Amino acid sequence: MTRSRRSFLASGLALPVVASATRSEQAPPAPAKPPSFAKARSSAPELRYKVLGKTGLKVTTVGFGCMITSDGSVVERAADLGITYFDTARGYQTGNNERMVGAALKKKRKEIVLSTKSGAHTKEEALAQLDTSLKELGTDFVDIWYLHAKSKPEEITDGLIEAQQIAKKAGKIRFAGVSTHSGQKELIPFLAKNPNVDVILTQYNFSMEPFMNQVIDDAAKAGKGIVAMKIMAGGFRRPQPGNPVYEKLKRDGAMLAALKWAVRNPNVHTTVPSMTDMDQLDENLRACSQPFGAADEKLLALQLDHIRPIYCRMCGECAGQCRQGLPVADVLRFLTYADGYGQFALGRERFLELDAEHTAVRCTECPVCTVQCPYGVHVAQRLIRAQDLFAC
Repeated sequence: MTRSRRSFLASGLALPVVASATRSEQAPPAPAKPPSFAKARSSAPELRYKVLGKTGLKVTTVGFGCMITSDGSVVERAADLGITYFDTARGYQTGNNERMVGAALKKKRKEIVLSTKSGAHTKEEALAQLDTSLKELGTDFVDIWYLHAKSKPEEITDGLIEAQQIAKKAGKIRFAGVSTHSGQKELIPFLAKNPNVDVILTQYNFSMEPFMNQVIDDAAKAGKGIVAMKIMAGGFRRPQPGNPVYEKLKRDGAMLAALKWAVRNPNVHTTVPSMTDMDQLDENLRACSQPFGAADEKLLALQLDHIRPIYCRMCGECAGQCRQGLPVADVLRFLTYADGYGQFALGRERFLELDAEHTAVRCTECPVCTVQCPYGVHVAQRLIRAQDLFAC
């Protein structure tokens, strides 16, 4: 572990609790009625709330990332328990995710904050996708509509910004956002200064460099809502038996520690961890009431050692290094969908969306890999595994 990342983790986000963040945390209201699911737990979890920047939207610090969820009853139960922020996208599960989320949240639509995303590259395509999203979600509007998976300022085109403003004026969206997996050091400061951007959805977890605290702090001070994703650093919940960290991570809950680490930052207004079943929902909700402590810090240090050779932090250092032109970080992210989140179909789908010249590359044909990861990821091995798993 490099000294800077060790300091980032060990410091426990030693950030000042800004006044606006302190004021935004409210005591949870009493539930209006008991959950509607069949096997209710004996008591509801304690929930905490923050205000999403200048939007005024009150959201639970733990939201729901719906990308890999296929069971609508988990989404419905989360809303019954009081979670108020739900995130989906036009491209999730080839469009089926929006339909499932819309059906699950139909009775709660007025009580929750709903966001979706478009990966479109033109104004016309984006607006068409928004209309489809609204139809599939069964709603007249979404609270936040994100331009999806941007990594450079030049990708935030005038046409896409115009699409969001048109949608706002038409009442189809309340607020405009941008989501980003990489390039945050340059992109987030750019978004923080853009008056047309209300919310930033960014990768943020315990494995990242300390600069992330500063850019998030600056963006929050500029009034932007901050939503954290990829907070589990790859979601590697299931080390194989025989791995020396298997029993330790299984017993002590590294994923819960990762979520607690993220939500304690006063400038992170909500988070969107993935939840595929009731057990994950229960585990994630515990992060609302349990403080991050020394035991969590030690557990995350162990987790960081475990994921070092396999988890890409999307730092961008490998850009342009591959002699065959592969978008290395993207391929490694697709592999994480399969190996970390157990979503082989999603990983393969994303891999096959690459240009044909990239899906045809076989890293076994290179005598020596030209890509060197500063964090110790075994790049060549991971790329070969992705090609073995996903290539036709």
